[in-house]
Amino acid sequence: MQGALELAQELIRRRSVTPEDAGCQEFLASRLAAAGFRCETIRCGAVTNLWARRGAARPLLCFAGHTDVVPTGPLSEWLSDPFTPTIRDGRLYGRGAADMKSSIAAFVIAAEAFARERPKHAGSIALLLTSDEEGPSIDGTVKVVELLQQRGETIDYCIIGEPSSATVLGDMVRVGRRGSLSARLTVRGVQGHVAYPEQVKNPIHLLAPALAEIAAIAWDQGNELFPPTSFQASNLNAGTGAENVVPGSALLLCNFRFSTASTEGSLKERFEAVLRKHGLEYSVTWTLGGKPFLSRAGKLTEAVTKSVLANTGCAPRLSTGGGTSDGRFIIDICPEIVELGPINASIHKLNEHIELAAFDKLPRIYLDILRSLLP
Repeated sequence: MQGALELAQELIRRRSVTPEDAGCQEFLASRLAAAGFRCETIRCGAVTNLWARRGAARPLLCFAGHTDVVPTGPLSEWLSDPFTPTIRDGRLYGRGAADMKSSIAAFVIAAEAFARERPKHAGSIALLLTSDEEGPSIDGTVKVVELLQQRGETIDYCIIGEPSSATVLGDMVRVGRRGSLSARLTVRGVQGHVAYPEQVKNPIHLLAPALAEIAAIAWDQGNELFPPTSFQASNLNAGTGAENVVPGSALLLCNFRFSTASTEGSLKERFEAVLRKHGLEYSVTWTLGGKPFLSRAGKLTEAVTKSVLANTGCAPRLSTGGGTSDGRFIIDICPEIVELGPINASIHKLNEHIELAAFDKLPRIYLDILRSLLP
């Protein structure tokens, strides 16, 4: 469909590194207002959020996404300026090309086309955009959801434009996500000279067998839509900088990506039970990054599957893999959520890109879903 490529390029030019929006939402709001949307900007600290709605009736279909992007990394290793959208070899290059300014462009173009095609369409269309998805996610989508809850507003269907596809556009859509639970564990010992082992308690040695046991645990078996819960240690720090000093403490950072087969409480208890078993003197701080969620199967997944198949010839596979997404907040007011967007192979990497063919197919997929759910 015409216009999606140009709109994505305009968004990529804006240096909207979290939590900056760099005017993306204001620019989009002006277009949406011209298409009959009521646009509301919700600012929380340095974060900008946009809630735009066309119509007042139900059902309400919401497109959700984020205008913020991750930092570029070394500019010298990009083949072109990451904020100068560049076309080469049948691809559009730039930071946010895949995650997720192209998806935003695609669903804005689809919404505009649908409004022209059916100015008195059934139900309502909404867009929920934030500049806080790639950051701490405390002033973004979660704040908009809280505001909508206070107003008694709910969403019937939500399409999040996250880059869900694996090898070809539409081959995978996400219908849920695993939860994320992080731990900051400090194990205490007794500092001293390495030559006097009887006078020290080495926290590295004390932690090692406990960590090996934790890493070997099968936390659950997952279920039909979720893989088993996984545990990963991401950082292990200890030492004074001197090779002849046993440190007094060791710091471990680790994370669970957990399915609905486990709970936050069960993971904490089993983890700390191992620490107690090994007699460790420790303190631990837990951070719940997001609970696992699973969308209800219904009209949305049916419409998505039919539209993807019609426009790509590919039947999408339903998945709950990947990291977290803002769907973990939206699920509180919306029972049916899918994540549907471009190929994710280059996201957060140098030379992020999207296939040019996606700019024709992805808006058509979104438009057909609108036609199906808001006749």
